[in-house]
Amino acid sequence: MLDFTWKVFCMTGNIDTYLLIKEMENEHDEVMEINEWEKIEDQPIQ
Repeated sequence: MLDFTWKVFCMTGNIDTYLLIKEMENEHDEVMEINEWEKIEDQPIQ
């Protein structure tokens, strides 16, 4: 989805499209961080 949005931005130069890309990247980063914390929490205590 990011690739498509980036291509649209490159073709149009639309700032709203760029802002959408940045919002999607931020949400992706947040999800990845949450997933990392869940992996850590799921590990057994030794």
